[in-house]
Amino acid sequence: MKKKVVMAFGSFDIIHPGHLVYLKKARSMGDRLIVVVARDSSIEMIKGRKPFFDQKTRLRMVGALRYVDKAVLGKRIANYRDRYSIITDYKPDVIVFGYDQKVNPNDVRKWALERGLKIKLIRAREALDRRIYKSSRIRELLTAI
Repeated sequence: MKKKVVMAFGSFDIIHPGHLVYLKKARSMGDRLIVVVARDSSIEMIKGRKPFFDQKTRLRMVGALRYVDKAVLGKRIANYRDRYSIITDYKPDVIVFGYDQKVNPNDVRKWALERGLKIKLIRAREALDRRIYKSSRIRELLTAI
């Protein structure tokens, strides 16, 4: 029987309990969780700033989490729409987006269907207080010290 593959995306700039809740939820949706860690250049393009930790460090941290079966770097992208091109490499059955990810699931669904992929898309619900458990907030607090 084919294992159900789940994919999750993120910068994972400063890993915090909110990330753990998100990845645990994603892992519960299937048999294998592949997490795509954004490249430094993608973060700069999408968020307009450099990440706190470099992509190799973030990839190692995410890969060390027990809910994660495989952590991979996202592909180099030329534009915002290309950020999901890695989906075609792994062809997941399910993609789980974080509550705050700036993505329109309908756009991703259309993108996948154009490539012959039928993928269930899920938006994880906010589980923890985002005033505390959000990388950008933690970053602000760290730079204020």
